[in-house]
Order: sequence, then C-alpha cells, then structure tokens
Amino acid sequence: MQEINLNDIENIRIGHAQDIEGGTGCTVIINEQGAPTGLDVRGGGPASRESELLNPVAAAQGIHAVLLSGGSAFGLDAAGGVMQYLSERNIGFDTGVAKVPLVCQSCIFDLVVGKPNAYPDKAMAYQACLDSENRKSIQNGNIGAGTGATVGKYRGVQTMMKSGIGTYAVKLGDLKVGAIVSVNALGDIFDIESGDKLAGMLSADLSEFEDTEAAMYEDISCKENLFTGNTTIGAVITNGKFNKVEAKKIAAMTHNGYGQAIRPVHTTADGDSIYVMSVGEVAADINVVGTLAARVMAMAIKKAVLETEPLYGLKTASMLLHK
Repeated sequence: MQEINLNDIENIRIGHAQDIEGGTGCTVIINEQGAPTGLDVRGGGPASRESELLNPVAAAQGIHAVLLSGGSAFGLDAAGGVMQYLSERNIGFDTGVAKVPLVCQSCIFDLVVGKPNAYPDKAMAYQACLDSENRKSIQNGNIGAGTGATVGKYRGVQTMMKSGIGTYAVKLGDLKVGAIVSVNALGDIFDIESGDKLAGMLSADLSEFEDTEAAMYEDISCKENLFTGNTTIGAVITNGKFNKVEAKKIAAMTHNGYGQAIRPVHTTADGDSIYVMSVGEVAADINVVGTLAARVMAMAIKKAVLETEPLYGLKTASMLLHK
C-alpha cells in the first residue's frame, strides 16, 4: 500500500476558499461527469442540501459536486456558487431544456470563531471552484471548510482546541481511496496507530488534556448546556467502480474511521456525515474498499489536527504534544 496525494485520484478537482478573519470557509469536490455518490449521516444535528438526491431510489445516478462548508445552515447558500460555476461550463444533468448541476452540501458550525455573522456565500464557493482548476498538492489545516473547525467542546468554547481540514489517500494496486474531512467534533481526537490522544477538551487552565468521556460519565443526568456547535463532515473519493447503493454502504463503513479517531462521536450535538464518490472504473470489492476507507478517514482526521496552526487564540495539537 502506497500513500498518495488526494489529487492523484483521477476525475476529481478539489478547491478551497476561506475568510480567515471571519473564521469560515468552504471546500468543493468536483466530478464533471457525475459521480455515483452515497451519503451516511450518523450525527443528530446535520445541516445539508440536496441530500435526497443520494437516496438509492432517486432518479439521478450521479452528482457533479460535493461542497463542504462552514456557516452552519447559513452556509447552505454557498452551493449557488458551485451551481453557477458548473452551469457556465455546461456541466449538469441534462433535462432536455437545460443542464442542471447536481450539488450536495454539508456544513459545520463554526460561528464561535472569527465573526458570528461571517459564513460562506455564493462568491466564496465560486472562488473555491476556480481554485480547483489548479491541481496542486492538497493542503491541510486552516483552509477551506477547516478554517473555523474546533474540537473538544463538551464544556464549551473556553476549553476547546483548534482543528482543521485533513486529507489522506492510498493506492493499493490499481485501486485508489482518499478522504477529506473537516474535523469539528464535540469529542477528543486519537491517533489510530498509537492510541495517543492528539487533541480535545483542555483543562480549565488550558495546560493539559482532559478526558471528555470521563467528564460525560460524571454527568449521567441530562446535560442542559451541552455545546451543540459541532459536526465532522467528510468525503471519500475512490476510483473503484460502484453504484450509489454500494457507495452508501461504503459511507456507512467509513464511519468506523470516525469511531476509531473521535471519542465520543455521533452524539446528538454532532451532525457527523460522510459522502462516498465513485469516480473511476476499477473493479474492487465493496468490503475491501469500505474497510480501507475507514482507515483512510481516520488518518485524514489525524492530519486535520496535527497540521493545523494556532488561530483565534486557540491551542493546537502541536503545542501540547511538543511542549
């Protein structure tokens, strides 16, 4: 198995745009041909657009873009910029009278950093599409949909840490599987290789990690002020050939990667969602790809916290692990 750059997977373009001062951004994944795509949502508070397109019984068999963004539900307006970009290039589902781009979107809640009234809009998403035309190595950290991402928020914003966006991809024979994820979790983040905690809830003096699970077990009655501004959103891209029913199953299996790297995960205060886009023709077993996708996703989560720089006065994994 060989590690590759996410942009080494054919038939996709990935672009970012962000407002650093505002504390938000967006990331677009484009497949001009229309990729069979599945979606699996496990968190209790998702913000999404056109997700019913991915229902296995829906007529459309492929979509042209996935947009990951900040802004909570306000950020859902940003998809219009992707629609405009694709429409200008005559990309979309042919209705006979016009080609309609099929664009799905999921958002994180990032209103607690930067400016609370700053969120991705149509212009920002259009800029992300333009950025996708430059096939450079994918960046991790404070970029795109990871700009305002944070983790470890069980006790609120005072003891949370800065996170970001992360990517990881591998090649196994002719098969390529990659992941991109904006890590904005209530819970703590762990290294699946060593088991070490990488980021999460901090002590009151911000000097060391505290254990979110242990804190939860001390609050077995309903927690009235549970911080709800969370959600980890990601996508797996593979050149394996799958229909959208199979892609949905792979998305479900990929959530095992969330479970390996984030604890706790899939809470009522998270909107955890994973897309899987099939962009190639390589014959591959669904169980192999689902298992590999979970590992790739967990590694992308690791990169999201390790390759993020301090921002908005928040500490990062590198500051605590290397002190």
